[in-house]
Amino acid sequence: MKYQFKVTQTQNSTLSAVDFDNLPFGKTFSDHMFVADYIGGQWTNLEIRPVAPLPTHPGNMAWHYGQEIFEGMKATRDAEGTPLLYRPERHAKRMNYSARRMCMPEIPEDLFLQAIHTLVHMERAWIPPQAGSALYIRPFMYATDETIGVKASDTYRFIIFVMPVGPYYSQPVKLWAQDTYVRAVVGGVGDAKTAGNYAASLLPAAMARKQGFDQVMWLDGVHKKYIQEIGTMNIFFVIGDEIVTPNLDGAILDGITRECVITLLKDWGLKVSERPITIDEIVQAHKEGRLVESFGTGTAAVIAPVARIGYKDYIMDLDQNIDKISTKVYNTINGIRNRTITDKFGWIVPAQP
Repeated sequence: MKYQFKVTQTQNSTLSAVDFDNLPFGKTFSDHMFVADYIGGQWTNLEIRPVAPLPTHPGNMAWHYGQEIFEGMKATRDAEGTPLLYRPERHAKRMNYSARRMCMPEIPEDLFLQAIHTLVHMERAWIPPQAGSALYIRPFMYATDETIGVKASDTYRFIIFVMPVGPYYSQPVKLWAQDTYVRAVVGGVGDAKTAGNYAASLLPAAMARKQGFDQVMWLDGVHKKYIQEIGTMNIFFVIGDEIVTPNLDGAILDGITRECVITLLKDWGLKVSERPITIDEIVQAHKEGRLVESFGTGTAAVIAPVARIGYKDYIMDLDQNIDKISTKVYNTINGIRNRTITDKFGWIVPAQP
């Protein structure tokens, strides 16, 4: 189905003021955003308009009861300047999974994809040409009922905005294995991209930074020993000749970059395991010299090598000078994204107006 969008062009573009060589992550916004409202059981008021603040009633249910979900995507461009999307259909499906879990209406996949294509094509001049940079795409949905009462909202707003970004992490990351606070439990909302998951991570992340680490490495909420994920990413470990990542158990985000990494590793003939893995196993592997490397995976960071892992009073430093699987994965994904490497998996889709 082809939807009709109202389009209002900005009269005051800020594009010329952007320094694409110095882009802090998450602080520079493009000119336009897509907006739609869910009213009376259907999506309506479909519009692309200039980015601007949104008037919101103080009784908005999203503020009080947390009905909000989002996605994180990226667009790049090839040597000819063609804007390229990376697995947009997979993001549409995950957005709707989150919607179902948070008792929110699904967004028709064709509407989601048309809005992404149209907006990214319209804002294609905002895609940075620098290696490692991209146009970050943030679709999100939140409740809009003006009601104080714990129930699902009847109305919602769906918005997409985009922003040129540089690398998320400029250096290998240092992780602290958190055994006091927990991120999620099986049966909770850990496998949905909802704002509350990230709000819950802020205090433990601040505590980790005070100890000289960059992020939390979460352990499970029951036994406090099974590794789940990093604050902003899924995680992989190379132990001997085995590459291990925690299995999806309902408390871990089903990362799209994670899925791509597993596909690439298997395509290269490497041994990949999705299984429960304890922090004790990682400590023992490090003591025995079998922990070769570790890296995080996510849309924002793509691949983030891990330099150090701390757990209780034990510190695991990882050699950053050896030939790394994470480097090959990072270069391959980026190569596919800018079409310097053949996309044999059909992950890349040119953005269409």
